[in-house]
Amino acid sequence: MSDLAFKARELDSGDPLADKRAAFVLDEAVYLDGNSLGALPASVPGRVEDVVRRQWGELRIRSWDESGWWTAPERIGDRIAPLVGAGAGQIVVGDSTSVNVFKALVGAVRIAGDDRTEILVDATTFPTDGYIAGSAARMTGRTLRPVTPAEVPGALSDRTAAVLLNHVDYRTGRLHDLPALTAAVRAAGAVAVWDLCHSAGALPVGLDRHGVDLAVGCTYKYLNGGPGSPAYLYVRRDLQDRFDSPLPGWNSHAEPFGMRPGYEPAEGAVRGRVGTPDILSMLALEAALEVWEGVSVETVRAKSLALTDFFLECVAAYVPEGRVESLTPVRHEERGSQVALRCEDAGDVMRRLVERGVVGDFRRPDVLRFGFTPLYVGFADVERAARVLGETLG
Repeated sequence: MSDLAFKARELDSGDPLADKRAAFVLDEAVYLDGNSLGALPASVPGRVEDVVRRQWGELRIRSWDESGWWTAPERIGDRIAPLVGAGAGQIVVGDSTSVNVFKALVGAVRIAGDDRTEILVDATTFPTDGYIAGSAARMTGRTLRPVTPAEVPGALSDRTAAVLLNHVDYRTGRLHDLPALTAAVRAAGAVAVWDLCHSAGALPVGLDRHGVDLAVGCTYKYLNGGPGSPAYLYVRRDLQDRFDSPLPGWNSHAEPFGMRPGYEPAEGAVRGRVGTPDILSMLALEAALEVWEGVSVETVRAKSLALTDFFLECVAAYVPEGRVESLTPVRHEERGSQVALRCEDAGDVMRRLVERGVVGDFRRPDVLRFGFTPLYVGFADVERAARVLGETLG
């Protein structure tokens, strides 16, 4: 056994989250793509079967009341809330991340007021966020200004209406300073909107503590909700009565079954709803979130940093010098829960890794991404992945 393999065994023996691995459906592969699609929690298939066969098949329409379908968006939102540092009653689940970005950004502009004419957007953001920010700017008559997160404080002015930022960069894994940037945005009188897709379930977010105005996120990465599982929208409690959604559907009406021609928004997070929720995906997500019972995000974060530190150590030992370059910051306060390595012929390299049972992903033109989900990734997995990478590149 190599020194690093021995170290991995020692680290696994002291892992407080080691027992959580049994709560997932896994095989012999090293799965390091949970930052794209989380593994299947073992409780989900049985729950989905019950939803389909009994709730839908037997109770049918009665399940909207008797099975709690109608209240699922807020109920599941309250289960997500502790994972992102939010109190109850501020998160609603439903729609896609893209739709929620649109709702949040237009809502932010409306909160900011007509005298603020500019939207700032993360220039390094996931492409869809940028596309939607451009559309929101056109629809609201604002100008769009792309800036890097580091440039935000200097770009803010009394013209700034809203700022849309990613908490973790999807390519490099860089963690941006949510507390400081939120404080700067709010001090300028603008509204902060955060995309949490690559941080929720991997590290503490602290939405309430840091005064974030609005936030959105997906649930199929570190929250393991399944492919296409519904996203969520956070609206800070003291902003809820001012949140004017650009998509006022019947589900967010104060009297949804009144079928009135005029729209009157419901109170609280409910006004973030739009149409009929996707019950099958939503209740699969609810079952998936049960794996978080008894788990603190702080414990997850500690293991995440230990996993990524160990991976970088193993890569340095196993991979021939000069074959890869880490794009992920070394400093813990700047690192999410993934490691991105720049590598020549990255697409072909990842294909060969997958063939050998190490599953990460590839981002054009030359980035290998490895995501570390602390609930089911162990240190032996990390050592094996780096060793196979070294053999593949050697």
